Amino acid sequence: MMRILVISDIHGRLAKLDRIEGELPKADVVVLAGDITNFGGRDEAREILKPLMNLSKHLFVVPGNCDLREVNELLKELKVSLHGRGNVVDRVAFFGAGGSNPTPFATPQEYTEEQLKELLASGYSAIKEHSIKVLVAHPPPFGTKLDLTSSGVHAGSRAVKEFIKENKPTLTLCGHIHEARGIAKVATTTVVNPGAFHMGYAVVELDEDKIEVKLKEY
Repeated sequence: MMRILVISDIHGRLAKLDRIEGELPKADVVVLAGDITNFGGRDEAREILKPLMNLSKHLFVVPGNCDLREVNELLKELKVSLHGRGNVVDRVAFFGAGGSNPTPFATPQEYTEEQLKELLASGYSAIKEHSIKVLVAHPPPFGTKLDLTSSGVHAGSRAVKEFIKENKPTLTLCGHIHEARGIAKVATTTVVNPGAFHMGYAVVELDEDKIEVKLKEY
């Protein structure tokens, strides 16, 4: 059984970190599904990641659309990146893609759906032989309750949805749409959006044949 702590959309605000300090060491893996900063670069991202790295056994991160592209290199240097990359912990394979599909706001890290598809394929190729696969994508899959904005628009990624349907990862962890906190299914895959960090987080218990998800508030 693997315990995964999932957070997303910190946007430079670590005010709630003290509320989960006790949870971080209990998790086998901590996942940060993007938007580490609020239009910040390497230095800001490093400061935010430092306490998470200090308290986590394993930390994996994808950048969000509000992180400058220079953050991607930092994540690689820190060996926590899943952006077009893969990594394995105790037979559980993690891979992913950060940024987002295009938004109306011209944020720093937006990709075409084709580019997102390529990033997902790149990460998947590194871990595809493993039976338990966890996809970490900043944008949620399109057309689910996890990508529904407060104005009623589905703002997720079609590439992420198609990738899930075609490749059927065991679990998908996402963020991006702050208010769309919840759990959904796409084909056979359980998908979790923990909501923005100020709202709470998720804890996933993952086994060969069982997934249990708890959405937690502070």
